[in-house]
Amino acid sequence: MMFSSTARSRRLLPRHPMPWITTLSPLYTTRRISHTPSPAAYMGPIASTISMDHYPVIFTSHLGEGEFWRELTPFRDVRHDDFFSWRWNINNLVEKQSALSEFLYAMIPSKVPRSVSIGGMQTVDEFCTDVYDGIKNSAMSIRIVPYVLSRIDWADPANCPVFRQFIPLKSIMIQDHPEVKPDSLGERWDMPVDGVVHRYPDKALILQYLSMENISEKSLALSICPTYCIFCTRSYGVGAHTYITKQTFKLGKKRLENMFAYIRSQPQLKDIVVSGGDAYYLPPHVLEWIGDTFINMDNIERFRFATKGLAVAPNRILDEADPWTAVLIRVSDKARKAGKHFALHTHFNHPNEISWITEKASLKLSQAGVTVRNQSVLLRGINDDIETMSSLIQKLAKMLIQPYYVYQCDMVPKVEHLRTPLQTILDLQTQPRGSIAGFYTPSFVVDLPEGGGKRLAGDYESYDRDTGVSTFRAPILKKNGKEGKLYRYYDPIKPSS
Repeated sequence: MMFSSTARSRRLLPRHPMPWITTLSPLYTTRRISHTPSPAAYMGPIASTISMDHYPVIFTSHLGEGEFWRELTPFRDVRHDDFFSWRWNINNLVEKQSALSEFLYAMIPSKVPRSVSIGGMQTVDEFCTDVYDGIKNSAMSIRIVPYVLSRIDWADPANCPVFRQFIPLKSIMIQDHPEVKPDSLGERWDMPVDGVVHRYPDKALILQYLSMENISEKSLALSICPTYCIFCTRSYGVGAHTYITKQTFKLGKKRLENMFAYIRSQPQLKDIVVSGGDAYYLPPHVLEWIGDTFINMDNIERFRFATKGLAVAPNRILDEADPWTAVLIRVSDKARKAGKHFALHTHFNHPNEISWITEKASLKLSQAGVTVRNQSVLLRGINDDIETMSSLIQKLAKMLIQPYYVYQCDMVPKVEHLRTPLQTILDLQTQPRGSIAGFYTPSFVVDLPEGGGKRLAGDYESYDRDTGVSTFRAPILKKNGKEGKLYRYYDPIKPSS
């Protein structure tokens, strides 16, 4: 199936829905977003067992350069050069409800389907009210770049796998589990110094929170990303205040130097992850300073920058007027010459996020020798079936992006409708093996609540499928009272019948 106006457009239910999720009415035929593929369109390889029992995966042409964003009314007159300009994208992102409302009314038909878990049709006014109520009840604020807006099926947004990751609907939210916490991973418990999470013996995580201003001693840091995921594991600190009062961080040269000093003082540390927030918002000179610092540290052998940018704003990678990518490549080159491993970690969840722009951006990084890995989050109704997950893995591999991890969704607030039982990831993890090279087969993991770290989903100590409680141990963790600790992960609460 190609990304064209004639693409198959049936809306179908999952073959194996959760036993306690039911559909109350038929689904409706809607139109796919029309793109312009090249004559020699690339048909992504998928498993022979695939049936169209989930939201259809839209296959884009291989490097066919159709200006698909022009099919959106608000972007109808946006030139190629503007859409690829990072400055234009920043100036045209949607983060206020008034701007979102204007966009919704410009794009949504007079009637659209409700979520398949509810069924039926709704007016555009009803849909927009559902969105506004969802925003009021969400732990995350709204921030969406134009590229993401251009990947949404606006004829059926409530069931679009791209829309559902970034824009909340109140009608499909369910009660939070009592054990849900904003900082579900207990990152703040494992910070020996401000901004450094040191949980594993040889690896640490730097949480950088930067404004777009140049770094200075007085710069107020904002925890920002190009686009906010509603299931963000750092909903305690990322984005604007919601019903959760977000942490505010001041980041200056002194704070970063304190982080570096701690890392130098720990000879067992070999591996650093720079996350946030999002490394896309590190000013280029700060990106290079951090990279150079780790390259010159005797104890550090590996470091990586984490960004969702390649998934949600790949056009920036191709913007020759923006220096961020050139600096990233320069850091990668310097690390390689120094005999150190550098990588970029990104975050795709569904094949429909990928376009020819993504392919060209990935090709540019690959040709420059930048290692790119992907970390997905397992999300109910979005990518929790083998057909979708296999297609995503194949498309990532085609772009020379290593499918690294598939995470069980963290126990953060207001995303119970997206979390899956542990059984889902246990079923999924057995199926991709053998369908693609082993080095392109991701590990399916649970990042344990209360700072237990990542464990393979199948390494549970026990799993009671009736209560939904699974237990794990993390033998490598000894500090902060973790030696011998039993960690619990909780399935989402089953709705009462």
